[in-house]
Amino acid sequence: MTLIKSISGIRGTIGGRTGDGLTPVDIVKFSSAYAAWLRTKSDNNKVVIGRDARPTGEMVSKLVSATLQGMGMHVVDLGLSTTPTVEIAVVLEKAAGGIILTASHNPIQWNALKLLNDKGEFISGEDGQAILDLAESSNYDFSEVKKIGKYTTQDHYIQKHIDMVIDLPLVDVAAIRERKFKVVVDAVNSTGGIAIPKLLKSLGVAEVRELYCYPDGNFPHNPEPLPENITHISNELANGQYDLGFVLDPDVDRLAIVNEDGTPFGEEYTLVAVADYILSQQKGNTVSNLSSTRALRDVTEKRGGTYEASAVGEVNVVTKMKETDAIIGGEGNGGIIYPELHYGRDALVGIALFLTHLAKFGKSCSQLRATFPSYHISKNKIELTPEIDVDGILEAIQERYKNQPINTIDGVKVEFDKEWVHLRKSNTEPIIRIYSESDSESKAEHLAQKMISDIKEIIAYKEN
Repeated sequence: MTLIKSISGIRGTIGGRTGDGLTPVDIVKFSSAYAAWLRTKSDNNKVVIGRDARPTGEMVSKLVSATLQGMGMHVVDLGLSTTPTVEIAVVLEKAAGGIILTASHNPIQWNALKLLNDKGEFISGEDGQAILDLAESSNYDFSEVKKIGKYTTQDHYIQKHIDMVIDLPLVDVAAIRERKFKVVVDAVNSTGGIAIPKLLKSLGVAEVRELYCYPDGNFPHNPEPLPENITHISNELANGQYDLGFVLDPDVDRLAIVNEDGTPFGEEYTLVAVADYILSQQKGNTVSNLSSTRALRDVTEKRGGTYEASAVGEVNVVTKMKETDAIIGGEGNGGIIYPELHYGRDALVGIALFLTHLAKFGKSCSQLRATFPSYHISKNKIELTPEIDVDGILEAIQERYKNQPINTIDGVKVEFDKEWVHLRKSNTEPIIRIYSESDSESKAEHLAQKMISDIKEIIAYKEN
């Protein structure tokens, strides 16, 4: 059993012993600490919650709701919803915060509590640490009987979310309708199956083929939308009857696109394509994290904007976007953040903007993909023994490549012209993750292996 407590929330596998798995006791403990933290911020005692469709969601939701009520919080429960919908609802409800009950792309045995602030954005690292400290100390009181919180439900927010997307100035429903798109959707039997077909029909898509859109949480394949996990939709598209496909993760904040011939558009290129469209309509800046493709930088500079990289993690991307007044940003995992709507990864707005771009482009999905610089990312890791000084290794790499452009805001990223290698240490185990990018798979892999060789050389030198 696994329980991971982090500054962004708590996640784990269901069952087991308290403190080892995500048990009811752990859920109550962490929900209480979150409510206690909210009480230190303001007198606002309204909290929005929503969940993905995994089978444990209802149980976890009841535990969270009752605990929040016991802490004097008024709960607005959206029920089956999406992560971006809950984020939007926090703001529209003028709530103190929100909890999204989802383990995102993790398998069915996992669940999690993701925590939001009053802006509907993920809490900061500082706030997350404060909640962890409260959870460990239990230094808070539950409410007396006359101050127990209320519980209400709302089921209109997905439609409200869709309406807000359609009302965006850069979403062109008329252009989409004119193309008479035929689209396949794989929603892994989670809440994307509720939201995305509704959105596509509202956008004027002519035909929607639904794969795994029944929200019972029984994932038909690994729910992370990577090429090796989406063979069914790829085969469906390869038959030649549809224009493109969309693949969602369980909480609908990541978007993968599949070309009309069944080949992956590339999850890294979801953001690149949407950014290209936004930048074609207005000049501005962009942000992605250090491990995302360089193609976003290329597209941004070609359009006259400035690109900045943030540390890995949505909260870091959002912070950098605000600092640089970026008009579009996100992460290379298919996460689109469009501030015109809200500061959160949102597959719904990604779909609407992508379809607008494709409609105006006037050609096929694969032809649109061919207009972007083509890079390949290799993802590797090196496992170390616990006694090895990982920070010392990263410092030695930095010294070894000091004549190259280096970024150290999150591990060490070394640039070689249009190639790069990014090294990050794991927070939970003695591992260094090594991401590299070049204009071919073989070159990217060669870069990674060169860095692994360097690390082994540094370790051997330190041991002698």
